[in-house]
Amino acid sequence: MTDRFTRQHDLVPPEPLQAVTATVIGVGAIGRQVALQLAALGVPHLQLIDFDTVEATNITTQGYYHTDLGSTKVSATARVIQQIDPSIAVTVLPDRFRPRHQAGDAVFCCVDSIATRAAIWRSLHQLCLFWTDGRMLGEVLRILTMAEGIGQNHYPTTLFQPEEAQPGRCTARSTIYTASLAAGLMVHQFTRWLRKVPVEPDLTLNLLAGELSSSLQTA
Repeated sequence: MTDRFTRQHDLVPPEPLQAVTATVIGVGAIGRQVALQLAALGVPHLQLIDFDTVEATNITTQGYYHTDLGSTKVSATARVIQQIDPSIAVTVLPDRFRPRHQAGDAVFCCVDSIATRAAIWRSLHQLCLFWTDGRMLGEVLRILTMAEGIGQNHYPTTLFQPEEAQPGRCTARSTIYTASLAAGLMVHQFTRWLRKVPVEPDLTLNLLAGELSSSLQTA
């Protein structure tokens, strides 16, 4: 293969990238898109954690294939990653994240519930160097990031009680295009960290309103 990284060289520094092991926890709507973008970017070591299997609705909202039905999401995503670049070392864990599980130095938290996010944060925030969390409801998405101390104190304030979560109809909670945008913003924060550019700790994008807002908190 010729150097497939030529056009991103100045935006994604190859030396720091090659030193990274990335963990994607939850490979549903956002997490699957994150994993595929990281593979295209050239992350050499990817760990995928998810207990779920592919259902018909996942084809529409998460980008899985008809041939993936019944497969674990981690194995289905790993197959596509190997098609993107067979040199990528992919580790799959068809399970919920548990405190005993190890993770890479860059963690992408893409789970559904606040309680699960809080448990993962408690286990990993002092062990990982980069953390980003993608949240989505319909056409509104929020990206929370911690790296180099930025966002360290802000992120726990976003772990509200489950009963405080914004309600929404189950038929208006997820779309592939919102998930793809959320994944792109998460991966962008990752490349900022690789370039030693300060990350944005709190981004919210409302597609219907056409509004992108950024928290200026830096701690």
